[in-house]
Amino acid sequence: MSLKYTPDHEWLKVEGGIATVGITTHAQDALGDVVFVDLPAVGATFAAKDIAGVVESVKAAADVYMPVTGEITEVNEALRDDPSLANTDPLGAGWFFKVKLSNAAELDGLMDETSYTSFAAAA
Repeated sequence: MSLKYTPDHEWLKVEGGIATVGITTHAQDALGDVVFVDLPAVGATFAAKDIAGVVESVKAAADVYMPVTGEITEVNEALRDDPSLANTDPLGAGWFFKVKLSNAAELDGLMDETSYTSFAAAA
């Protein structure tokens, strides 16, 4: 298992050929209280950097970008029912969707935790 991060403040936990995707603690801190999430449809395919969903908070709405090319295999229905999970447990129960990787080499272009922490601190 490896954890990767995007410049758009998404995280990916990769296990085998499946990546679980969510928003980072930095992103949810910036958004404030999350009140709605729009998740992609299971079976939909996306290219890296496509808009895969939306997260809305009391302060703003933000796009959720697909960090890698692939097919959605599962969405977090619990998050749809309780969007505040993105605030209370962004790296756990607040995950957004799972994607079957089409090109694992795309992971090489993402940040590790150390690089992301430095990036987010400078943002």
